[in-house]
Amino acid sequence: MALELRQQLKLTQQLILTPQLQMSIKLLQLSRLELIEMISQQLEENPVLEEVQEVAGEEQSTELSEAEVTDIASTKELTIDENTHADIDWSNYIDEYNSPDKIHFETEKKDTPNFESFIAPKESLKEHLLWQVLMTCPTKEQEEIGSLIIGNLNRDGYLDIPLDEIIKTSGAAPQKVKQFLSIMQTFDPIGVCARDLRECLLIQARHLGLNSTIVIDIIKNHLHHLENKNYKAICRALKADIEEVISAIDIIKGLEPKPGRQFSEEEPIYINPDIFVYKVENDFVIMLNDDGMPKLRVNSFYKSSMNSDLNIPNKAKDYIQEKMRSAAWLIRSIHQRQKTIYKVMESILHFQHDFFEKGISRLKPMVLRDVARDINMHESTISRVTTNKYAFTPQGIFELKYFFNSSINRIHGEAIASASVQDKIKQIIGSEDPRKPYSDSKISKILKEANIDIARRTVAKYREMLRVLPSNKRKQF
Repeated sequence: MALELRQQLKLTQQLILTPQLQMSIKLLQLSRLELIEMISQQLEENPVLEEVQEVAGEEQSTELSEAEVTDIASTKELTIDENTHADIDWSNYIDEYNSPDKIHFETEKKDTPNFESFIAPKESLKEHLLWQVLMTCPTKEQEEIGSLIIGNLNRDGYLDIPLDEIIKTSGAAPQKVKQFLSIMQTFDPIGVCARDLRECLLIQARHLGLNSTIVIDIIKNHLHHLENKNYKAICRALKADIEEVISAIDIIKGLEPKPGRQFSEEEPIYINPDIFVYKVENDFVIMLNDDGMPKLRVNSFYKSSMNSDLNIPNKAKDYIQEKMRSAAWLIRSIHQRQKTIYKVMESILHFQHDFFEKGISRLKPMVLRDVARDINMHESTISRVTTNKYAFTPQGIFELKYFFNSSINRIHGEAIASASVQDKIKQIIGSEDPRKPYSDSKISKILKEANIDIARRTVAKYREMLRVLPSNKRKQF
């Protein structure tokens, strides 16, 4: 069989994602903060793109002509008066104007202190402990041991590595390391530098002067019974009354299992909704959150330069045209993104009208396909739009993904959303007797009486999703 080369014509269709289309897809799935960051990056990289600064009483409309970018809708934005001096220190000007002395203002830019310089930084756990180590006037060896112990604490204040490693690394005698560790375990917050939960609770109990009490005995020998709330076993082992055991357990509950929690460096994350849904009279109104979103336009200087008869080199002209197309496509993509989010929210409002009116109990089962068919878009587009987007509603702030739920069959009637079932389970557990909490089987029976057909294992799964303990650990005396 001979091998030979042949030429052959073949006609095929292939979907190619252009850079502009890739940008549009990427913009859809960005959160609001990520979009603002991406716009700031584009403002730095693209000299043709600029942010519109709103000036009171001065408005001028600009449009993108078809000659510059094809298929781009015209945009009307605000412009800035070019004669305005941006480098004037107006605050200094006003102060001087109100003073009886000669009026003048400075045009030189001065280095002003950062806002962070006026804010006291939050003290960390390691800094707090190191300060206490230095207050004990340690020797050089003790200071090294203290630094090793502090450097190996986790965020909860527990010693993460075995004491033998600290002894080996420091080269100090084991007795000296253990002795200085005992000193550090008396530092504030009490219970810090413990090696496990039992030692942490014992340090705190002894600090409260509870030596030779059943509190110490329970912590030392019966933490596993305490975890399972097997109080009768503790009573039998300690030969104590149930009232005495419960009083001791109440003291243990008041101890801090994570001493380093108060020095946590985690900052709270505040949600800034992308969409607002308000109820006005008998109807709901959807508003997009444009607060803080930069308004973009193509720089008028570059536009006029391309339309003028100036002798611009071809390379420079091609560069400017490319950047203008990129800027115009970005503006169009942002507008399209906002429009798509609005349409998706409008469709969700149509399907989940009862939820916005009456709450979580009226949430209906819904999948991405329902919204995709309603607004004639692909499911992948709906998935990107609802990712990391939040809506402020009369019922609270929810991620758009929240409105898409699997269905749970009823014994009679239409199916119910899984989120509504979880809310129902939460209400049942909240209304139970703390001394006789409902088991998962009992909750399943109560739901069946409420026309919701759900198995015990599904109740257990939803209970774990709600971070609710099982019945034997919810029981109180």
